[in-house]
Amino acid sequence: MNIASLREVVSAEEWQLRVDLAAAYRLVALYGWSDLVFTHISARVPGPEHHFLINPYGLMFDEITASSLVKVDQQCNKIIDSPFPVNPAGFTIHSCIHDARPDVGCVLHTHSRAGVAVSAQRCGVLPISQQSTFVLASLAYHDYEGVALRDDEKPRLVNDLGERNFLMLRNHGLLTVGKTVADAFLSMYTFENTCRIQIDAQAGGELVHVDPRILQGLAQVMKTVTAGQGANIAWPALLRKLDRTDPSYKT
Repeated sequence: MNIASLREVVSAEEWQLRVDLAAAYRLVALYGWSDLVFTHISARVPGPEHHFLINPYGLMFDEITASSLVKVDQQCNKIIDSPFPVNPAGFTIHSCIHDARPDVGCVLHTHSRAGVAVSAQRCGVLPISQQSTFVLASLAYHDYEGVALRDDEKPRLVNDLGERNFLMLRNHGLLTVGKTVADAFLSMYTFENTCRIQIDAQAGGELVHVDPRILQGLAQVMKTVTAGQGANIAWPALLRKLDRTDPSYKT
């Protein structure tokens, strides 16, 4: 594919956002959370226009580059011409969250095997691992209403998410939100591992639950374990990991 570079077309701030978002797509593929060309990660473009970036529908996640990301408004109109369409289901979910949560810069959604498996369990996320405690501190659920194509589902989804950062879409998958791409990715890394651990643990004996008192004050605990840097404690290392294997995400 010959995709013209947008580096000289967009602002420096938007270009950096494109690089980070393309990196997140590559990392989702690298860690095995992708679902062919389906699911999405979106990022709000800085500025008053309420534009955001989303994946070009039809590209595998390990093909996505900074320049191939599609820039759209909240009506899904392309701001910069692209030969690729945007998945309407992905737009429905992401646009309503970006509209309702001005604090959210990135929305990340997956259909991973473990995530869908736990989303189908009546119990939802169980407090059985250290990872699960961070998820449970800010977790919401949204019941399945079919493929997300209808506008009337938007207020229910937004209401279910509220001010939390982790959303389990019942019978569907996982969703995280964050101020930055790095924040949303690290949250998904924790969410995904929580689900994998739960499925593995349920194949064994009786489960031991974490004391509910430990779930209190997790926000401060997270600040401590990340040395006050949040997701930035890991994000530069993740970018270096990509650079060692295939730096083309930055083009």
